[in-house]
Amino acid sequence: MNERSFIQKITSRKFWICAAAFLGSVAASINGIATDNNTVAAVGIVCGVLSAAIYAGAEAYVDAADKKTETEVKAED
Repeated sequence: MNERSFIQKITSRKFWICAAAFLGSVAASINGIATDNNTVAAVGIVCGVLSAAIYAGAEAYVDAADKKTETEVKAED
């Protein structure tokens, strides 16, 4: 990954939505632990993991589609 690609990924809306979802999940987990509510703590942990997994899946899909387009363009040349 080059520097430009890294900067594009960090400044993407998908990344910031994922970061916000993760931080919200951490806050929910902390609230669940602080109030001794194990259900809220567990839901916060699960949602934190899911937000990261969904972001990774979305990036993988975008990267695969970009690679496919790049391959098709090279084949036409």
